[in-house]
Amino acid sequence: MSDSNNTDFTNPSSFILLGIPGLEAAHVWISIPFCSMYTIAVLGNFTILFIVKTEPSLHVPMYYFLCMLAITDLVLSTSALPKMLSNFWFNSREIDFNACLTQMYFIHSFFVMESGIFVAMAFDRYVAICDPLRHSTILTYPMVAKIGLALVLRGIMFILPYTFLIRQRPYCRTNIIPHSYCEYIAVVKLACGDTQIGSYYGLFVLFCVRGLDMIFISVSYTQILRAIFSLPTKDARLKALGTCSSHICVILSFYIPALFSSLTHRFGHNVPLQFHVLIANVYLLVPPMLNPIIYGVRTRQIRDRLLRLFTHKGT
Repeated sequence: MSDSNNTDFTNPSSFILLGIPGLEAAHVWISIPFCSMYTIAVLGNFTILFIVKTEPSLHVPMYYFLCMLAITDLVLSTSALPKMLSNFWFNSREIDFNACLTQMYFIHSFFVMESGIFVAMAFDRYVAICDPLRHSTILTYPMVAKIGLALVLRGIMFILPYTFLIRQRPYCRTNIIPHSYCEYIAVVKLACGDTQIGSYYGLFVLFCVRGLDMIFISVSYTQILRAIFSLPTKDARLKALGTCSSHICVILSFYIPALFSSLTHRFGHNVPLQFHVLIANVYLLVPPMLNPIIYGVRTRQIRDRLLRLFTHKGT
């Protein structure tokens, strides 16, 4: 199929992913840090899952939510990286229309799920610090399972309209996507006719899902910090701050590049395209890589279990 198609058709058989426009000559070099980050993300998140599974003392809500985060990170990065690397290494730029929709759906739905997991983790920390005597009665194992199921269903339902909105539009301009993966707004911009419904729904998901999640997280941590600074001793305050600091670092690394990417895609017309695509790749790669590192370094129980594992192997 040619790189451009000016014939009016409802469902193109394939799209062409350009990778990072303007930096095609550097794709091989760019793939090195991308592949390294993906490898670290896979190893780190599988390590988190293994440690929590094999350590009975970690079978508590906080670490169950951490396992949900690890699984989400694995799916999120794996949905984009293999195709991206095949483009960078082998110039395999063509992607089937249905494969593009599937990739887009997995990336965006698991992004919504991950955002919800951060809300659940913030709620867990809020209850643990602000109402510790009721923590075990509020966040029971059945409640954690229900929260996990609700987060999965939320991601599925909110992103499901994306696929219908993409399928119902004709694509008469081109089938070239100036991106390294099938990002929703990048595909919507290729459609003919009125695409306002698709754009408005994307903004709805951005502000009413991610935006509300950020508000809930901010409110939770405001209450947490108030409770921490009201503790009677300095040691107690430092211990509580240490517990929350890893969560705050992970949340910031997730939301800042994602929010910047989403807003520049819609409103940042003066932002260079290659810079936008790089940022869009960052929020798919950096959080999955950083999350296990931050939790491994900042969480004493995981750090101690990992050290015992390596010490035992060394012995």
